Amino acid sequence: MLDSLITSKTRLRLLVKFFINAANRGHMRGLADEFNESTNAIRRELNNLSDAGYLQKEAQRNRVSYRANTQHPLFGSLQDIVHKYLGLDRIVETVLQRMGEVDQVVLTGDYAEGRDTGIIEVTVVGPRLNADYLEQLAPKVEGIIHRQVAFTLSSTPPKEGLVLFEQ
Repeated sequence: MLDSLITSKTRLRLLVKFFINAANRGHMRGLADEFNESTNAIRRELNNLSDAGYLQKEAQRNRVSYRANTQHPLFGSLQDIVHKYLGLDRIVETVLQRMGEVDQVVLTGDYAEGRDTGIIEVTVVGPRLNADYLEQLAPKVEGIIHRQVAFTLSSTPPKEGLVLFEQ
């Protein structure tokens, strides 16, 4: 859906990288390597996004680091759009329906770091969770969001990740 609106694959990847988690940072060469793109394509899109105010530049030693501008009036809207594009809202909604006592739903792995690898890793935290429901849930969610989903159950919150829901 979003890829038909934003035709630049590089720009879309950058939006996912920086707006899935406001703590994500990147620099031009690192992003070029991560996305397997030319530095010119990355530079052009970083300049466009920072000139529009969506990204903030910060000089660090010999390189410029970029991150989402959380003070931009559209930051929350863009973050919501990226979450909907990836299907994170649907995952949380579906998990909460019949999982039991859910304390947290945490995005872990590559997507928490802003890398669109195709496998969304989600940890569901709670004292009494319905593991049978979760086994049936993964294929249903994958059909809805068109991405592979790997669920993990835990009684303790993961040390790293992006909290999507918290009781």
